[in-house]
Parts: sequence; structure tokens; C-alpha cells
Amino acid sequence: MDNSNDIIELLDILYGMVNEAWGVPLGNDKCIIEREKAIDIINDIKAALPSSISESKRLVAARDEFIGNAKREAEALRKNAEEQAARMVDEQEIVRVAREKSAQMVEEAEKKSGELKRIASQYVDEIIRRAESTLNDALTTVRQTQSAFQGTNPLAAAPTVQEAEEPEEEDEEGWA
Repeated sequence: MDNSNDIIELLDILYGMVNEAWGVPLGNDKCIIEREKAIDIINDIKAALPSSISESKRLVAARDEFIGNAKREAEALRKNAEEQAARMVDEQEIVRVAREKSAQMVEEAEKKSGELKRIASQYVDEIIRRAESTLNDALTTVRQTQSAFQGTNPLAAAPTVQEAEEPEEEDEEGWA
């Protein structure tokens, strides 16, 4: 199972906890949930998100490596064509034919390289788009769950005097 599925499962568990929680008397939309269990799930979600980001970076690096290999292959084909042309310099006709073949091989190599780059870029762009969509969906769900949780937690709803005066600081992972 990949991280995005892990995150979705954790969010479903957290949603279920809030959805099935006991209501607070006279508190229409307020409920009681196990704070430690909810915090543990939120921490698991936070821990899983950086690995999803790492997977996206790995895919970008793989695309760059693929493009680099295509460039090296094209250069090798070009160099091979030039070497072959140089060996055919003995006679005028051979030189003319060699140049035509060399140019044709270079053109074919450049076309192949361009096509390989285009296919690799499309593939990696699609994978990155999917990863970005999954991460955005997960982040939206986390924010919605956090908002729902704060709406049900009377202590989270009213900021303390200190919180109202001081801006939140982000930790190393970008979490407030």
C-alpha cells in the first residue's frame, strides 16, 4: 500500500471518530472524542506526507535521468555517424554519400531524442500531476478534519491570550 492510501485510511479513521462521537448535551454540533487517539492519527498523517513529497521528487529525478540518457544516446548516434562519415572520405562520391547518410542519421537521432524527451516528460508530468492531486486532496481533508475537530473541541475554538498575541511558528516540516 502506498502513502496516499495510508493517509486516506488515517483520514477515514479520524472522520469516523468525529462522526461517531458522543454528542455533548446542549452543544448541538459538539462532540467528545479521544484526544490522544485523534492526535496520534494526525501525527501519523503528518509523518506520511513527507514521504509522498519524496516520491514526487524521486519521479522528477527519474525523468531528468531518462532525458539525460536520451541526450547521451543521441550524442552517441551523432558521434557514430560522424565517425562513419570520416571513414568514407576516400573518394568524392563516397564523401557525398557519407555526408548524406551522416546528416540523415543525425536527423533521425535528433527526432528519436526529441520523441523520447516528449514521452518521458508527458509520463513524468502525469505522475507528478497525480501525486500533486493526491497530496492536495489529503491536505484538504486534513484541514477539513482539523477544522471539524477544532469546531468540536471547546479548548481549540477559543484562543488563549498568548495565542492571540503571538503568531504561530512552523516546525521543520512546515507544520504550525
